[in-house]
Amino acid sequence: MVHEGFTVQHRAVGRAATWAVFVLGVAYAVITGLGFLSLQSPQDPIGEPYVTLMELLIVLMAPLYIVSMVAVHAYAPPEKKLYSLLALIFMILLAGLTSTIHFVVLAVGPQLAATNLPWTPLFFTWTWPSVACGVDILAWDWFFALALLCTAPIFKSGRLEKTVRLLLIISGVLSLAGLLGVLLADMQVRNIGIIGYAVVAPVAFLLMGVLFGRTGEVLLPSERRSFLHPAEV
Repeated sequence: MVHEGFTVQHRAVGRAATWAVFVLGVAYAVITGLGFLSLQSPQDPIGEPYVTLMELLIVLMAPLYIVSMVAVHAYAPPEKKLYSLLALIFMILLAGLTSTIHFVVLAVGPQLAATNLPWTPLFFTWTWPSVACGVDILAWDWFFALALLCTAPIFKSGRLEKTVRLLLIISGVLSLAGLLGVLLADMQVRNIGIIGYAVVAPVAFLLMGVLFGRTGEVLLPSERRSFLHPAEV
C-alpha cells in the first residue's frame, strides 16, 4: 500500500500521540474500574477522587486523539482520504465537546454546587439526566464511534492492519451501543459504550502506533523530483 506524504514527522508525532493515548487510556480504565468498585450501588455515580482524575485524563487525551487522526489522514492511501478526513472531523467534534464539558465541570461545578442552587445538579453532575452527562454521551458514544468506524476502512492489508481494523470496528460498535442507555434511561446499559472507548480503543491506538513505526517515509511526486539529477528532470 502506498502512503504518499507520510513523512518522518507524521510517523514520529503519530506514534507518540497514539502511544500516549494508550498510556492515558489504560490509566483511565484502571481509575474507572476502581471507581465502579467503590460504589455501594451500581446505580450510583462514580465519586471522588476517581471522577476528578477521570476528567483530568480526558482533557489530556482529547488533543492527542486529534493529533493521532492527523497522522492517520497522512497515512491513508489516496483512495481512502475521504474516510480519514471524516474521521478527523468527527474526532475534532469529540475533543471539543468532551474537553469543554469536563473543563467546565472541573472549574465551575464545585463552586456552583456550594451555592446549593436547585438547578445546578441538572447541569454539572454526572447523574443521569443532566446536561453534562448528555453532552459527554453525545461526544463519546456518537462522534467518537463515528471517528473510529470511519478510520477502520483505512487499515486493510497485512495482519497488523487487519487487527487494528477489527479493534476499531469493535470499539466503534460498542461505543454506539452505549446510546441504548439513553433510549432506555439506563446508565448500566450505557456502560457498554465505556467498554468500547475506554477498554478496546486504547489497544487499537497502541497497535496503530506500532504500525506507524514500521512505515517508512514515502515522498510526494513533487518532492521526488527535487532529488533527481538536473539532467533527469
